Amino acid sequence: MAPTIAVYSSEYNTKNFVDNNNRGNEKGNVEMLRKRNEQLEKELKESLKREEKMKEQLQKVWERVSVAEEAEDRLCSQLGDFEVEAVEQAREYHARIADLTDQLNHAHMLLKSNSISIPKVI
Repeated sequence: MAPTIAVYSSEYNTKNFVDNNNRGNEKGNVEMLRKRNEQLEKELKESLKREEKMKEQLQKVWERVSVAEEAEDRLCSQLGDFEVEAVEQAREYHARIADLTDQLNHAHMLLKSNSISIPKVI
């Protein structure tokens, strides 16, 4: 039998093999985490853009609501003015009709007192 010599190499050491394998996994994990971080940053930017757009839309809606409220106030004020005017006109109209009725009654009385007959209107 021939003599044999055992040579120890750190390449084939189990601990180094596991460490080298873990370094590969760590590099893969770091790369995966880096990609995930980039993805999350991209999503955050998009979310912030959407939030800003929603704020702008909300501001525009708020401005339209304010304009509508002001318009409603003006319309209510105008409606109140028109109601006052309508009541005044109705009172004047009623007073005018009462005055004309009195004049007509007075004219009838005068005609009756002078014995003038009045034809009836149908």
